Amino acid sequence: MQRQTPLVYLHGIVPGLYEAAWPVFIVEDQPQALTFIVAIDDQVATTAAWQVNDLAALSARRQYITAVVRQRLHQRGFRQRVLRAYQQCCAICRLRHDQLLEASHILPDGHPLGEPVVPNGLALCKLHHAAFDSYIIGVTPDLEVTVRLDVLEEIDGPMLLHGLQGFQGRRIHVPRVDHLKPNRDFLAERYALFRRAG
Repeated sequence: MQRQTPLVYLHGIVPGLYEAAWPVFIVEDQPQALTFIVAIDDQVATTAAWQVNDLAALSARRQYITAVVRQRLHQRGFRQRVLRAYQQCCAICRLRHDQLLEASHILPDGHPLGEPVVPNGLALCKLHHAAFDSYIIGVTPDLEVTVRLDVLEEIDGPMLLHGLQGFQGRRIHVPRVDHLKPNRDFLAERYALFRRAG
């Protein structure tokens, strides 16, 4: 802390997988509690003269950077847990290319119940994630895909036909373990939003 030596902080995402955050600096020591406070900031050790004079700006920057890193760690952990539960495949189309898979929130982050837990997630490929978030497709509480009516009636080409329209009425793939399956109450609330958007 006194030397302002940068460190690397390894945050556990899932067992055996870590996300590195750097540089981090120890900014406060609390020996009575055997703890210390770490700031995640690339400018802690090289604070410019204007930042020393503007403590509000320095504090705001640290809060922003810490929030960005926390968000990144949160999203990475959520993605890994959801993809593992869904055996690394899209719940809708069964695509298994890890680079094209994402974890979609059923109820979004800002929702009071929108926690980053597997029952609030669906493993979706990039196409189906974007379509789900845009209310082009919905998933019923009975785990069936519904394509928005105007999109279902559209004539465009093979991507629309096979990538979206072809999944109308199909059941999604879900985890085998009951406590990891999508929460049906969450799906019902999200599906109501889908119906209103259509």
